[in-house]
Amino acid sequence: MEAIYAVMDLLLPIEALQFSFMKNAFLAILLLTPLLGLLGTMAVNQQMAFFSDALGHSALTGIGLGIVLGVSSDLMSMLVFGVVWAILICRIKQTGSASTDTVISVFSSTSVAAGLLILSRGGGFARYSSLLIGDVLAVTPADLGWLALALIGGTGLWIMMYNHLLLSGVNVSLARSRGVHTRVVECAFVVLVAVAVMLAIRWVGVMLINALLILPAAAGRNLARNSRQHALWSVGIAVVSGVAGLLSAYWWDTSAGAAIVLYAAACYGVSLACRGLIRR
Repeated sequence: MEAIYAVMDLLLPIEALQFSFMKNAFLAILLLTPLLGLLGTMAVNQQMAFFSDALGHSALTGIGLGIVLGVSSDLMSMLVFGVVWAILICRIKQTGSASTDTVISVFSSTSVAAGLLILSRGGGFARYSSLLIGDVLAVTPADLGWLALALIGGTGLWIMMYNHLLLSGVNVSLARSRGVHTRVVECAFVVLVAVAVMLAIRWVGVMLINALLILPAAAGRNLARNSRQHALWSVGIAVVSGVAGLLSAYWWDTSAGAAIVLYAAACYGVSLACRGLIRR
């Protein structure tokens, strides 16, 4: 890490990045935001904008069950429960017994209630309240390794599934006629989103993770003329919002996650204005 820090000092002589914890946070942003930007494009196209919100809420239940079962790693508890929860949402959604927004709402509210019930026992929820807003400044070098693996693996899987996901989002019947196993592809996608959300939740927060996943993708969609531009715009907006939000949080002494989301929201507002000009 010392070599990476030295390169950052040489290329980015910014006061805020003179501290190791800020360097770690900056690297985490560069590793995390591109993955969320990519996955967000498909979440928007698949009309699953609130899916990550339900997964974020399930993090509380995952930690709570981990404590009950004696699991020492909060991250492992969140990952396992998040993946299981994502597959359950996907499978029930595929049965067609209820609309997508209804299924997601049911799972979201259930996971929040269950998580709060377990974690608030004996007044102990205060220890986990940081999960609500996150703390990107708490990133460690070990966390950066996991984020790097997630970015590489997630991007690879996204590329492999991209055409199938895109075709499924346009027309499910057409995708099936082309030999696409739409249910398998959708479940694989939600598992990928679940892993990304659970890795990001400690630094972005339960309350903000959905916004960080959806806002860059929604803004990118307003500016893009095709699916490739959509992905590029989404990743670019996510990275710029992440870096700007982190530095602004340092200067303003406020929540980095909230600042990042507000920058992404500002980009969305600008994209709406630009969309009108593009159409003209």
